[in-house]
Order: sequence, then C-alpha cells, then structure tokens
Amino acid sequence: MDIKTASALRRLRLVSAPEAVSFLLLIVCSVLKRTTDFNAVPVMGALHGFLFVLYALFWLDAWNRAKWSFGRAAMYFALSVVPFGGFFAERKLKEEAQGAVDVAIAARAHKKQQDDESAGAPA
Repeated sequence: MDIKTASALRRLRLVSAPEAVSFLLLIVCSVLKRTTDFNAVPVMGALHGFLFVLYALFWLDAWNRAKWSFGRAAMYFALSVVPFGGFFAERKLKEEAQGAVDVAIAARAHKKQQDDESAGAPA
C-alpha cells in the first residue's frame, strides 16, 4: 500500500470521530428541542451535515485507493449512519492504516536489501 492510500485512510479516520460526536450532539439537540425551549438543531444540523459530507468524500477516496471490497466499503459507510458507529470506524481505520504503514515499511526495507545485494554482487 502506498503513502496516498495510507493518507486517505488517515483522513477518513480523522473525520470519523468528530462526525460521530456531531451525530450524537444532534440527537441530544433534537430531544432538547422537543422537551425545552433550547433549539440548537439548525447549528448542529449544519455542522453534522458538513462533517457527514466530508466523511462521505473521504470514504469514497479511501474505497478507491484501498481497493476495498463492496462489503468492507458498505460497512464503513453504514458505521457513519449508526450512533457510536464512527468511533468503531475510527478504531478499525487506525488498525488498517497502521497495517498499511507496516506493509509499506517492510516493502521498502526488502527493496533496499535487494538493491544492496545486487549492488554488491559482481557484474
């Protein structure tokens, strides 16, 4: 996996937790709107909408770059519309991105070792 793929996963991971928090706050604001005179739904709705659109754009980019199966991509999208799902997505994406970085580091080390061996071999 290349650095652009790891970056796409990182962007999606970084927006997943704030998107989940904004979703939960929007639910709380909706309850407060119906039970009190407090109405922060327009503000929280706009903030959550913005973060959801960012999540969706970053999700499409990550799906394209990471070459996820349809099932894996659907899981990450479904997690964005389930309360607390964004927190689970953040954790899974962190593991996936770390695995991608580990693979990239191992591949570079292997390539460097091969280059060093071929440079030292007589022509």
